Amino acid sequence: MPMDMPKDTEKYSAWLEIDLGAIRNNVNKLIQISGKPVMAIVKANGYGHGMLESALAAVKGGATWCGVARVEEGIALREAGLTCNILVMGFTPADQVIEAIQHGLTLTVYDPQVAKEYAQKARNARKKLCLHVKFDSGMGRLGLFPEDGLPFMRWLNDQPEFTVEGVFSHFARADEPDLETTSWQIERFNSLVRALESEGIRPPLVHSSNSAGILYHPDGRFDLVRSGIAIYGLDPSSQAPLPHGFIPALSLKARLTSVKELPAKHGVGYNYYYVTDAPERVGVVSIGYADGFRRRKGSMTLIHGKRTPVVGMVCMDQCMVSLKDLPEARIGDEVVLIGRQGDQHLSMEEVAKDWGTINYEVATGMANRLPRLYFDSLP
Repeated sequence: MPMDMPKDTEKYSAWLEIDLGAIRNNVNKLIQISGKPVMAIVKANGYGHGMLESALAAVKGGATWCGVARVEEGIALREAGLTCNILVMGFTPADQVIEAIQHGLTLTVYDPQVAKEYAQKARNARKKLCLHVKFDSGMGRLGLFPEDGLPFMRWLNDQPEFTVEGVFSHFARADEPDLETTSWQIERFNSLVRALESEGIRPPLVHSSNSAGILYHPDGRFDLVRSGIAIYGLDPSSQAPLPHGFIPALSLKARLTSVKELPAKHGVGYNYYYVTDAPERVGVVSIGYADGFRRRKGSMTLIHGKRTPVVGMVCMDQCMVSLKDLPEARIGDEVVLIGRQGDQHLSMEEVAKDWGTINYEVATGMANRLPRLYFDSLP
């Protein structure tokens, strides 16, 4: 086994291998491409890669911020020793404001009523809260429209309980070839930034670019860029692939746990979705939909460096594969569901297309019960 790979995989029946060197590399590539500081988005358990480990690797790669969705995620990072700036990008209940302040978290505010509740909590505790303000430039999600933002920003800056560090927005279609919507969003958001500048209340950090925005819309990079999917080496979309030099960080692997010959006309698995035409060697693999391997027919695996189809329906903890072209297959063999084996590669993008979804959902759907084995492929 290569020196840069996990060495204790033999004790696991199904597991993830996460290359921290890939995450460091990918963050560094984004810094080079954008020329801006990078906020690494590590919410949702680091897109399935492990939140703390991904955050530490991203910071080592040069990220100056980490982004999470919920206060609980930010607190977990702080309690594990992460010292970089952390932005909570989603909704925070007012009752969590003081705890957020105590852990040095920056909160997002996007609604005047929520902001008033935050101010009252901070005032009562005689604390100061750091904020980034979110505006809806076209996503149709959180935030005031930029055209309505100036009075809100004036009020926020007048509150002694607040330190307004930044304003941000989010692109809806940056991963599509049509540039019109993203260009409109950039200009719409920029109109607010210019208005803030004219009144002397532009905060130090303006940010809007996600991974696709960083790569394909340089005029939207502003002061800081945010990247989630790209730091894990995954394409923002099929229409917005990563450039050369990015490295996928995640591999999904399991074991062959049974090998036997089934007679002709024999059903395989629940409901007999697959029935052998002739005598056929069929193997059982120790992974199922409870691990995040979708309950779909027709998925592929890699065994001995060869593409091998899943047959029948995926079960909760197991699935079956055809071994009719693999006479060398034996119990205990490594099975790759996502990743590389020999000269063959099953990318997460290929798996997502087969499952009728996107790589984001595949990655974040990796179950917590899967051991995550970390290694570093780079010096």
